[in-house]
Amino acid sequence: MSATRADARRRHDDTPDTAADFERLAAMPDGPEREALAEKLVEAWLPMAHRLARRYRNRGENLEDLEQVAALGLVKAVDRYDPRRGGAFQPYAIPTIVGELKRHFRDCAWDLHVPRRVQELRNKVRVTIKELATAEGAGHSPTVAQVAEAAGMSEEDVLTGMEAIDSFRSLSLDAELAGADDGYSLADTLGRPEARYETVIAREAVKPCLHRLPEREQHILYLRFFRDMTQSSIAEELGISQMHVSRLISRSCRTIRDQVEAEPQTEQVPVAA
Repeated sequence: MSATRADARRRHDDTPDTAADFERLAAMPDGPEREALAEKLVEAWLPMAHRLARRYRNRGENLEDLEQVAALGLVKAVDRYDPRRGGAFQPYAIPTIVGELKRHFRDCAWDLHVPRRVQELRNKVRVTIKELATAEGAGHSPTVAQVAEAAGMSEEDVLTGMEAIDSFRSLSLDAELAGADDGYSLADTLGRPEARYETVIAREAVKPCLHRLPEREQHILYLRFFRDMTQSSIAEELGISQMHVSRLISRSCRTIRDQVEAEPQTEQVPVAA
């Protein structure tokens, strides 16, 4: 087979002959006419950009989003290409479009922010694992040492890349756990704030202040807040007026509040063994 026929077979249908249009574009001044011609060139080469986007369609991103990113790379390539420097448009455009796609995956596609170095380690490890796993005679996943040797990396970098493989997509808290048949989700395994923690802290804060009150006032507070007695019932039991009970409760609460606010609580809340 001749070189001409081989080139013809490798040539895609989405690579139109637009050399003359690019020559015209390079000679045009900025303006509506130039913009219209540039738009025509983008439209002509858009199938090639979409073909390049399809190479990345199985990496967790929507194909339409990838095609838009590729189109953006094509617009940049059309705008920057200068035929007077020599070389065809296709070899110039492909790296520009592919670079835009890779930049999208690097900067926008990760659910978690991962440093660029770690992303590169992840990509290198992923490719190496795939190559080793599909190699002839490989009946199991390669070890860290095998990946490190094949990729020319340290084992520490391999482990970092392997950890990053699972960081591309985050797992929803509503996702059902593997093996669960009752809708048990990841959220069900997480702890929740204890509603009574603040109550415990408040009680421990006021406890020493309560002990410093006169015995009668301690007793009144106990009857009111722990036995839930009314002021009238307390007054009748102690043989004093309800108004006096009310004043004693107000004064005691104010005293405790002032002491708690004035004294920094440096002691930790005791925890039962």
